[in-house]
Amino acid sequence: MKALVTGATGFVGANLVRELLADGDAVRALVRPGRDRRNLTGLEVELAEGDLRDPESLRSALTGVSVLYHVAADYRLWASDPRELYTSNVNGTRNILEAAREAGVERVVYTSTVGTLGIPKDGRPGTETTPVSLDQMVGHYKRSKFLAEQEAERFASEGLDVVIVNPSAPVGPWDVKPTPTGKMVVDYLRGRMVASLDTGLNLVHVRDVARGHILAAQKGRSGEKYILGHQNLPLRDIFSVLERLTGIPAPRLRIPYRVAWTAALISEGWAQVTHRQPAVSLTAVRMASKKMFFDPSRAVRELGLPQTSVEQALRDAVAWFRAHGTARA
Repeated sequence: MKALVTGATGFVGANLVRELLADGDAVRALVRPGRDRRNLTGLEVELAEGDLRDPESLRSALTGVSVLYHVAADYRLWASDPRELYTSNVNGTRNILEAAREAGVERVVYTSTVGTLGIPKDGRPGTETTPVSLDQMVGHYKRSKFLAEQEAERFASEGLDVVIVNPSAPVGPWDVKPTPTGKMVVDYLRGRMVASLDTGLNLVHVRDVARGHILAAQKGRSGEKYILGHQNLPLRDIFSVLERLTGIPAPRLRIPYRVAWTAALISEGWAQVTHRQPAVSLTAVRMASKKMFFDPSRAVRELGLPQTSVEQALRDAVAWFRAHGTARA
């Protein structure tokens, strides 16, 4: 079986490629010209240069492919031109799903995010079926992924075999950028995490997320969503685990939400002037106003999603960042 992985040079994609190769599958990776390919160095992977904005390159990349893993996304919580997120995440998803349908691909696994799901007001974790609407999406990244997920659902309703997976906050190796969650770990290791907010995340080992994609391809029901997550933890508890693993003291100061919001507003204002990423984005602060807690039990029950401990996930992330010079030893 040959699989095409988009976003293979990124965090989740690179781990997915390694899991597929370990299973003995042939892997083709869609890569944009000039992109950083360090995450694929030394791997027996066929490279297909292409772009989600170029349908012809997608048709070529999908030739002879049985399973498409569409992992690629523009994952930025701030962009000087937000239209770029919609072009990549919405239009790009539509383009590759149309190309997959034309190519006769047998199954598609589309990578969404828990950010597109609802969170109950009574404090319970969100599920795949918690009601939610577009106007509840915070920021352009979430809005674009919500609309992209609707594209995947539309193609599934029209007969394309599409399974949707919604990863929570993965941590672990091969986070080269790093992602926002990985940056939190890096900032902690560098001693830059001096305070915290009253928020929380569902953390999961990135290797389990990668395996969850494969299990979704094998066992998932077309048109259904599966949360790929593990443990819900307040931010202070995540820092407590990092303190235990690294010996670096966890921040004791908690910043009021209004102070964080004001700091982010100033940071984004300066970013508009310099055209550089803000130190803190308003979207990130607004997202932190809610605990992003979710229930992965459907994926555990129906797919057999592994549940590696969060402590192991953070330990692996710390080791990888230190080994690759991203954080101090």
